[in-house]
Amino acid sequence: MTKVQKILILFALIITPLLAHAQNGVNSPYSRYGFGLLSDRSMGFNRAMGGVAQGFRNGQEINTANPASYSSADSLTALFDLGMTVQNGNYSMGKQKQNIKNSSFDYAAYSFRATRGVGIAFALMPYSKIKYSFASDPQVLQNNAGLTSSYSYTGDGGLRQVMLGAGWQFIKPLSIGLNVGYLWGEYEHNMTMSYSSTSAYSIKRTYSANISTFTLEGGIQYSVNLSKKDRLTLGATGVLGHKVHNNAYRTTSTTNTSSSTVEASAVDTLKNAFQLPHCISVGATYYLENKLRVGIDFELQRWSRVQFPVVENYEQQKSTGNYTPTYKVLNDRIKIAAGAEYRPDALGRSFFKRLAYKMGGYYSRSYANVNESGIVTSKKPTEFGLSAGVTIPIQNRNLFYSSPKINVTFSWVHTNIPYYLNSSLNGGSTPTLNTLKENYLRLSVGLTLSERWFYKWKVQ
Repeated sequence: MTKVQKILILFALIITPLLAHAQNGVNSPYSRYGFGLLSDRSMGFNRAMGGVAQGFRNGQEINTANPASYSSADSLTALFDLGMTVQNGNYSMGKQKQNIKNSSFDYAAYSFRATRGVGIAFALMPYSKIKYSFASDPQVLQNNAGLTSSYSYTGDGGLRQVMLGAGWQFIKPLSIGLNVGYLWGEYEHNMTMSYSSTSAYSIKRTYSANISTFTLEGGIQYSVNLSKKDRLTLGATGVLGHKVHNNAYRTTSTTNTSSSTVEASAVDTLKNAFQLPHCISVGATYYLENKLRVGIDFELQRWSRVQFPVVENYEQQKSTGNYTPTYKVLNDRIKIAAGAEYRPDALGRSFFKRLAYKMGGYYSRSYANVNESGIVTSKKPTEFGLSAGVTIPIQNRNLFYSSPKINVTFSWVHTNIPYYLNSSLNGGSTPTLNTLKENYLRLSVGLTLSERWFYKWKVQ
């Protein structure tokens, strides 16, 4: 079996669990909003730099965040890039705390140069993730001595995307690119209201949908030499928002608690219930020879201008309220990231001097609107993270760029999610402001395989 065949088999073994959605890699009540927790699009080479990508351009890296970068693909090399993450999550809500460990496959990507100035890339990665399970404490109902009610919430699903892209450097400083993608997946959110008496009926409400649509993303990069030793690359991408012609469903069922028999069931169907937002990202990266690169990115996703199915007059899942696609139920998402990489000597004989040392961080405001009480508040969910890592050549070669590499990243992520807890369904007091805090410690590993497929050997 040739080395190429072994690589292809490894590639298939890695992407199969991702296609099957075998491991979600998340367990958070925060994922019940919108399409769930949006996945990080960073790859192994830039994850330790806060995910900065718009100005990154290197023929030995697959930068799916800006398709214009594909045009830098090396003429003799085919690249495979695979990544996974293990994490420890700590969740706290008042006095309640929980600790959960999980793992996930992050991405699989392949890239090569098609012709002079044109690079091609293929990638498979998650778009969003949904997974949670929690319940409320029993509450005493007014005018019903000794009778209590409680709520349980579960959710599962997420979206995945496959992309085929091309980048073209049509003049030396300027490159453009395009990613055409297919987005698909499903979600299911369940709410069950039950009572302490077996003679009372429980009510279950399920919100579900199957999503499938195409996506389109364009990118541009402009590189300028500042001197013989340093240069600056500017980058930008834009994603075209559009309507998603899929239906959303709300199923309401009433169950006899004593016999577990479903007494009644009704389904509400919303046609063309979803939209994807317009997105824009801009960034700049400074390069100093082969030693240093420093970048900064800004991203804006216009989720406030898309429609998403919600319950009008929402009050702790009351039966009142129309189920309808509505605008301005999500927030615009913004993200600012910065990162740096330092490599002492890429061509040196010392192993440690050929390592690339990286660090970075980011701040993000989520698209999720967790304020379900109807009370106007300026507080929004926020997230920030810090990361550090190293890129390690895994073969004993003096040339850093043509060597297969392992990218190792350690990161810490904190989310701060304010929300109003509505207890008025049970005749409680005015909704009170609470905070869900999440802290993640993550270890991400990316493997980049670099194979000289197109080298022409001469026989003498």
